[in-house]
Amino acid sequence: MIADLETVMRLMNENDVRCILIGGWAAIIHGSRRSTNDVDLVYARDDENIRRIVAVLKDRKPYLRGAPAGLPFFWDERTIRSGLNFTLTTDIGDVDFLGEVAGGGTYDNLLPHTQLVEALGIKARVVTLEKLIELKQAAGRKKDKDAIAELVAIKRALDS
Repeated sequence: MIADLETVMRLMNENDVRCILIGGWAAIIHGSRRSTNDVDLVYARDDENIRRIVAVLKDRKPYLRGAPAGLPFFWDERTIRSGLNFTLTTDIGDVDFLGEVAGGGTYDNLLPHTQLVEALGIKARVVTLEKLIELKQAAGRKKDKDAIAELVAIKRALDS
């Protein structure tokens, strides 16, 4: 299910969830013309933030994306503390909560490489274009490699 960025970010803001937008939506905010189906968020892993994430999604039917139907899955603080990265399907679309990402590390590592963006009445802390390129390079997936050329072209245009 295609994620609704506005709804996801509004919920994060209303519940004071500390997170950084990366991935396809970050690329779109920086000027990419590609589309994406999910919202990728690097989240702070302190106890209070984990409690907030659980509260935000508990009524949104979170389930592990790609997992067989009926597999027991409990969205709670223990689950998040026991794991790190969660690719979820919810009733507001696909949302990935990432505790750590290749090329960027944790929320605290990425925070200096972000900017606060406001559009359509929502605020989002977004990874910078330079760091987004690094993240895509580190991920090394085919879809990321395809996006890098466009992101580099956007950076060159902005720098000139």
